[in-house]
Amino acid sequence: MKRLFWLSLIFACCLHAAVAQTAEQPDKSKTQTIRVNVSLVLLNVAVTDDKGNYVTGLQPSDFEVFEDGIAQKIANFGEGNGPQQPVSLSADGKVVREEPLVPPPSTLTGADIFILFDTSNYMYRGFAQAQDAIAEFVRSLDTPERVAFYAYSRNLYRGSLLTADRNQVLRGVRSTTAGDDPALYNALLLTLKDAGQFPGKKAVVVFSNGPDRASMVAPEDISELAQSESIPIYVISTREAKLDPLSTMVFLRMAAATGGQAYFAKNWRSQQKAFASIREDIAHLYSLSYYPQPNPNRGWRTINMKLVGPAAKKYHLRTRSGYRPKTPTAAGEPPAAQ
Repeated sequence: MKRLFWLSLIFACCLHAAVAQTAEQPDKSKTQTIRVNVSLVLLNVAVTDDKGNYVTGLQPSDFEVFEDGIAQKIANFGEGNGPQQPVSLSADGKVVREEPLVPPPSTLTGADIFILFDTSNYMYRGFAQAQDAIAEFVRSLDTPERVAFYAYSRNLYRGSLLTADRNQVLRGVRSTTAGDDPALYNALLLTLKDAGQFPGKKAVVVFSNGPDRASMVAPEDISELAQSESIPIYVISTREAKLDPLSTMVFLRMAAATGGQAYFAKNWRSQQKAFASIREDIAHLYSLSYYPQPNPNRGWRTINMKLVGPAAKKYHLRTRSGYRPKTPTAAGEPPAAQ
């Protein structure tokens, strides 16, 4: 009896300890698993010949993509305002299947274009002409494209949120007035954050008189954010490059890093030509995407892209130079394109 009593006592103590240990440990089924979002990476790519003419009709097999030196497989591919289509490549990189697909609304034709207009006190002299140039650009955009119009001096003014209604955008353009010191980089940060909420192809077009006198944000941070969101930045500066070398350097670097272009247009004719060039560039972009191969790098990832085959000898391409994976998120959240 005594032995049975002690065995029962020991079993009860062990059972109590096991229950206590279980109570102290968190329920793994209820805890969140933290991971880095490495979902679909989108690239907008311009391809031109030696004379600057846009090259059309290229296929996925004409491109190679590397991320931190790791070869990537192109998952989807599209040209111009057409939708992306799923792509299957053989071991030697040739297209073996390219199936038509009815895409979700986010990847239908056209691009979301965010126009950012400098209405600071540096724009007094050519203000009306600048408004006219922007208005003409808005009218010239193809029907599928949605447009948002923002203006800035020290603060950001959202004259028209993203819409397909051109008249609404034009009313926003005409409602602007010149004002305070320019805070371009602050305004660009807010514009990029707004644009990043929308999936699909996007671009930011900046019309600026050059210097930034009031921002708290560094241009390098703006460039990195634009690359991570796959948003090319196009800049039209109304000043001659030699008159403002610092802004010129920033604009050129920012445009090159994000896959956009920078223009220095001191008169209204040059400004109109710059807007026309941007319209053509956006309309001729190839868009391709890939799911990143396993990569331990959780920081900045460098993208290298090149043409292969006959195209490599004749043509040149332009796209963003890298991205930073999204901030670690809880498992179960919907993925977003990088």
